[in-house]
Amino acid sequence: MGAARAVGSDLRSMDGSDQTLWPMLSWDSAFVFPQAAHLRRRRSTPMSSLAVPALHPVCTTITKPWKPVCQCARMPGVHGRELSSLGAEAEPGQAAVSEAPRFRWDTFGSDLSASQERAVRGLSPKLPNRCKALMTRVVCLSPGDENLAALLAYWVKAMKPKRADWLLVLKELKAMGSPLLAEVLELALLEDSFEANVRDYTKLIHIYGKLKLLQKAEDAFHAMKGRGFPCDQVMLTAMMDMYSKAGDLTRAKEIFEEIVLLGLPLDKRAYGSMIMAYIRADMFHKAEELLKQMEDQQIFAGKEVYKALLRAYSYKGDSDGAQRIFDAIQFAGIVPDTRLCALLVNAYCLSYQIDEAVCVVRNMRSAGVKPCDKCVALVLGAYEKVNMLETALGFLTELEETGVEIGLEPSRLLAAWFRRLGVVHEVEQVLKDLPDGTKNKQTIAVSVEQR
Repeated sequence: MGAARAVGSDLRSMDGSDQTLWPMLSWDSAFVFPQAAHLRRRRSTPMSSLAVPALHPVCTTITKPWKPVCQCARMPGVHGRELSSLGAEAEPGQAAVSEAPRFRWDTFGSDLSASQERAVRGLSPKLPNRCKALMTRVVCLSPGDENLAALLAYWVKAMKPKRADWLLVLKELKAMGSPLLAEVLELALLEDSFEANVRDYTKLIHIYGKLKLLQKAEDAFHAMKGRGFPCDQVMLTAMMDMYSKAGDLTRAKEIFEEIVLLGLPLDKRAYGSMIMAYIRADMFHKAEELLKQMEDQQIFAGKEVYKALLRAYSYKGDSDGAQRIFDAIQFAGIVPDTRLCALLVNAYCLSYQIDEAVCVVRNMRSAGVKPCDKCVALVLGAYEKVNMLETALGFLTELEETGVEIGLEPSRLLAAWFRRLGVVHEVEQVLKDLPDGTKNKQTIAVSVEQR
């Protein structure tokens, strides 16, 4: 008790005042108080001999051993320069943050152009208010606008949308034909409220494929795999269709083989995409092999696939290939229309098999399919190349007797043929001698006068 009283009496301020130093023992002054004791040790040795042993245990129990408050004071050449440089770097960053433009929701949709106003008026009246609030502002943006991400983030925070709301917005953008559809869908996939799945990524890849943005489609594909979504047959078919339309046969074959190796089922869409890839690469026999493979499995391609292969053979003048595909079309249960028949007629005409072309036209009439002007013009053009005017006129007469009216295209072709032969006046005289009830008289006369 005597030692404590001595310590208490000695712990007074250096100027002799009655204010003691006990209040300085706090968490904030723990690093300062030993310095005062050190200074007092210089002025009075007896006082320090009593104070120092008693104070050091107190300080060590309160905090860690004392270290200099400012390390820069001990090594000014190194740390001082580092802290000054950090401070200089931090100031521009703080200024940039303070000067960053603040997002304002009300600034969007306040000044609309005439086209934007029409787009807003064209929105579906059944659209919920939370979706309509977003759509009226999205129409103000152009593709690649940096404000789109901030706009969607603000909408998500304020409106708390559900997946149904997102789907309504995307449906409205698709109905409008908005170029922002892909960007909005890409940003929506990152939102938890959207509840993204594999089909959403499939739609995004399909959109990018239509726009021929292969790199973005591949990025979306890798992003989907990175999130752990399974890669199914529908997704791979979409990728293969994209490569097929882009003319990349190698990548399309890789995807097709991957589907087979994974043991996934091949439907008519997967086969059709691969067949179209072969057609675009002028590998018609490979495409026909896939068609036969499909037929063996009782799987039939769509009409557009058959038509594309028939067109390829027709333009090449391969009548045998065109006839095989035409037969395959009928075997698949597809009723040939006038356009498909015209492609077959064109194949025979290009290969100078005019009798077979005429036979096709006659079969059309027997099947109840009216020969179109294109079919008649193709046959007349083939007759003109071999200079068989009399046979051509007999063909037209046969059509006239069966009730087929000669259209403007074959009439102009016939008139031009007459003009090259120099028999325009004779034709005019023949037309005058024809009875007024003849159906094709007026059409041919007009064509001759125009020539």
